[in-house]
Amino acid sequence: MGKIISIANQKGGVGKTTTCVNLAASMAATKRSILVIDLDPQGNATMASGVDKYQVETTAYDLLVEETPFAEVVTHSKTGGYDLIAANGDVTAAEIKLMEVFAREVRLKNALANVRDQYDFIFIDCPPSLNLLTINAMAASDSVLVPMQCEYFALEGLTALMDTISKLAAVVNENLKIEGLLRTMFDPRNRLSNEVSDQLKQHFGTKVYRTVIPRNVRLAEAPSHGKPAMYYDKHSAGAKAYLALAGEILRREEVTV
Repeated sequence: MGKIISIANQKGGVGKTTTCVNLAASMAATKRSILVIDLDPQGNATMASGVDKYQVETTAYDLLVEETPFAEVVTHSKTGGYDLIAANGDVTAAEIKLMEVFAREVRLKNALANVRDQYDFIFIDCPPSLNLLTINAMAASDSVLVPMQCEYFALEGLTALMDTISKLAAVVNENLKIEGLLRTMFDPRNRLSNEVSDQLKQHFGTKVYRTVIPRNVRLAEAPSHGKPAMYYDKHSAGAKAYLALAGEILRREEVTV
């Protein structure tokens, strides 16, 4: 059975989409079958996957609201090597429409029930807020991967996120757990970054990935070319870091199996 991982943080600008796209591409490069679900109305993961969000005929809206069959909604990222359920501004309407339907929190879970076995991993790029889209992602997921910057306010945001995940686990998904904490945009020359990093490791131990994602120009440039970093510049520090993260996650999976 494929593992479903939400990539979430209520704080914006922490590298959720960058992590989703680059981790998916790195996993796909290891010959795993991967699906990316873009649940952010901004559609950044869609564009970063080389798919024009303005041209797609179906999106996550159709899957969640119209209950369009999965096969009619899924497309393929030629630049990333993984399948994709796209998003654009239409997904904004999904949250409003979902308010009117029965079992609105589990629409995504139900939509994936018969297809998750087709994939080794399914990564969900969540919007930077706790709304019905994020709740759907959490309800459908086995775990949550949390990207975060090593700065003071990130620690406060992490506490709030942990509380949110705990509450959601009690209400919509009792099996939901933290997959891991990923330090992103890390600058080892910054004393505060190192101090926050040390606090994370002290409080969360092995939940903090050993892999650290550095600040990297190539990571920032790659989405504008519709490519994950490893296909934009495979020698860049960012591309190598996400390949290392994929390896670390796969090794953890082998230990837990």
